[in-house]
Amino acid sequence: MNRILPLVFIGILLAMVASACIFVVDQRKYAIVFSLGKIERVIDKPGLHFKLPPPFQNIVTLDKRILTIDTPDADRFITSEKKNVLVDSFVKWQIVDPQKYWVSVSGNEVLAADRLTRTVRAALNEEISKRTVRAAISGERDKIMKDIKDKVNDDAKEIGVRVVDVRLKRVDFVPEISDSVFKRMESERQREANDLRAKGTADGEKIRADADRQREVKLAQAYGEAQKTRGEGDAEAAGIYAKAFGQNAEFYSFYRSLEAYRNSFKNKSDVLVVEPSSEFFKYLKNSGASAK
Repeated sequence: MNRILPLVFIGILLAMVASACIFVVDQRKYAIVFSLGKIERVIDKPGLHFKLPPPFQNIVTLDKRILTIDTPDADRFITSEKKNVLVDSFVKWQIVDPQKYWVSVSGNEVLAADRLTRTVRAALNEEISKRTVRAAISGERDKIMKDIKDKVNDDAKEIGVRVVDVRLKRVDFVPEISDSVFKRMESERQREANDLRAKGTADGEKIRADADRQREVKLAQAYGEAQKTRGEGDAEAAGIYAKAFGQNAEFYSFYRSLEAYRNSFKNKSDVLVVEPSSEFFKYLKNSGASAK
C-alpha cells in the first residue's frame, strides 16, 4: 500500500506535466508560442504539438479564417462635382503574418478592424473625390473597389494582414439632393422616350409610304398583265369570229341577231324604240313571212 501511493502521485504529476506540455492546434487557428514573454515560434499547421510547461512557455491562438468588417452606417463623401453621396461598404480580411500582427496590434481584432476601417475610409474619400456622381454610382464602380483594395493592402501589410476584398454595397445620394436628381433623371428619360417615339413615327411613315408605293407598282403590273391577257383573248375571239364568219356569213349574221334580240328583250319592262323597217328586225320579218 505504501508503494502504490507514490506511484499514483507520480502518475498524476506526469499527467499534469504532459497536459501542460501537449496542445492541439485547430485547422482554423494560428498558434503563437511565447517563451518567457517573447515570441518563440508560430505554428500554422493543425495537429498535436509540444511546448514547455508554464511559466516557461505559453500559447496564444489567432483566427486564420477570412474575417469581415461591415459597418452598420453609411459614410458620407463628396464627389468631384461637390455633391454628397452615401457609401455603404464592407471589407474581407485575413491574418497572414501572425507574428507581425501580434506585434502591431497585440493580437486585438478590434484594433486591427478599426485601423483597416480608417484606411478604407481614407481610400474611399480619395477615390470618390476625383470622380463624378455617375462614375461613382455605376460607371467606374469596379475600378473604385480595385483601387481601394490595392491602397488598403499596402497599409494592411504593416500589421500582418491581407485585404481579400472591398465591396461597395450601396452608393446613393443624400436625402437633400435625391429629389432634384430623380426629377432630372425623369426629365432625361422622358426626353429620350419622346425622341424614340418621334423616330418610330418617322420610320413608320417611311415603311407605310414604301408599302403604298409597292402596292401601286404591283397593281399597275397586274393591270398591265390583265390588259395584255384581255387583249390576247379579244384577239383570239375576233379570230374565231372571223373564221366562223368566213365559213357561213349568213349563219353568223343570224346568230349575232339572236344574241342582240336576247340582250334587248331580257326583261319584260325593257322598251326598244326603233323603226319597224329597221335592219334590226330583218330575221323577225323573214321568220313571219316564212310562216305564212
